[in-house]
Amino acid sequence: MDDMNSFLEPGMLVRHPNRPDWGLGQVQSRIGTRTTVNFPDAGKVVIDGTRIALEPVFDD
Repeated sequence: MDDMNSFLEPGMLVRHPNRPDWGLGQVQSRIGTRTTVNFPDAGKVVIDGTRIALEPVFDD
């Protein structure tokens, strides 16, 4: 299975495509296919990159 978030790096801003209510998250780390993101309204969440493609945010 491919990691859909392999291009993400710590510090990048992202949104969860199925949880816009979580707000704008910041990537904390990426190990293997798992990306840890700190969302203001959900806290730290570990995302499986084989299941969810996070949406990068370049201008907000």
